[in-house]
Amino acid sequence: MKTESVGNPPARTHKLIMKTRVYEIRLKSNAIKRSKEFEMKGLALFAVNSGLKCSHGCTYCSTGASVRTHKAFKQLNESPFQHGYAIIDPDTPRRVAKEAASKRKRGLVQLCTTVDAWAPEAYQYRLGRQCLEALMAEPRWEVRILTKNASVVDDFDFICKHRDRIRVGLSITAPLQKSDVIAAIEPNASSIKARMDAMRAAHDLGLRTFGMLCPLLPGISDDSASIQSLVDFELDCGAEEIFMEPVNPRGNGLILTQKALEDAGFSSEARAVEAIRSEKNWSPYVAALLKNAQRALANRHALDKLRFLLYPQSLTPTDRKAVENAPAGVKWLD
Repeated sequence: MKTESVGNPPARTHKLIMKTRVYEIRLKSNAIKRSKEFEMKGLALFAVNSGLKCSHGCTYCSTGASVRTHKAFKQLNESPFQHGYAIIDPDTPRRVAKEAASKRKRGLVQLCTTVDAWAPEAYQYRLGRQCLEALMAEPRWEVRILTKNASVVDDFDFICKHRDRIRVGLSITAPLQKSDVIAAIEPNASSIKARMDAMRAAHDLGLRTFGMLCPLLPGISDDSASIQSLVDFELDCGAEEIFMEPVNPRGNGLILTQKALEDAGFSSEARAVEAIRSEKNWSPYVAALLKNAQRALANRHALDKLRFLLYPQSLTPTDRKAVENAPAGVKWLD
């Protein structure tokens, strides 16, 4: 196990980030895991993750709730719910290569589902590219790339060689005019502009793309105009599908997001996030978000491309009934 502090790796697309504690560990579980959850979402059959925590520091991130029981956090004396550090496994590509060759059942892999293979610490080891190389070396594997870092453009040369088997998506969580707000709650991810530029570059190269507008936060990107702007952008980039999702309320993400917004002086946005911490306000936020999403796609005659990811447990009976009566594009995640 190794710990070091890294700043900005040598990629022209990385924004400078503050020093981050980076821990290297060797994960013992399968590198290519079957993912029932992501299959249900329509994203992938399998998941590959290059570690347990990335350095992007998104305040609303729900990964901590998913991996909180891993013994590494106790060994490292780190909280899975706090930020300022990253945990990676530099051996991930080797493990992926071994399993990619041996598995009989193959299909679409999402890289990644809980961390980011193009975050600065992962990019330093070129984990994203090496995992792609390992998967593409074997037949019948396809990959869905999901990242918040524009450094993925440095691997477009390789992706172009396998354009039929790789789909590129950059998570874009607000329109360009809200970039300063997003910077407060996604402090070490690439800027919204850089992500959009990377998506345009992928489209210009003829790469397969998909839209990932997750999460769309209240007071920031859930209004009709913002969603229409984002939908127009994704469609203009050739998105085959557009995934949308309300913010996940698990863990302390909403509390951290509210605080980060307050500290950055975005008080109205902070109040909007605070409001949906109560179930009675979360439910109408989700119902309105869906309506705006459906309207935006319908305006472009592309409603068939909507994939609205919805855990309905916290919906009120009234809002659930409304969604059931107008379910276009909804992926029920019961």
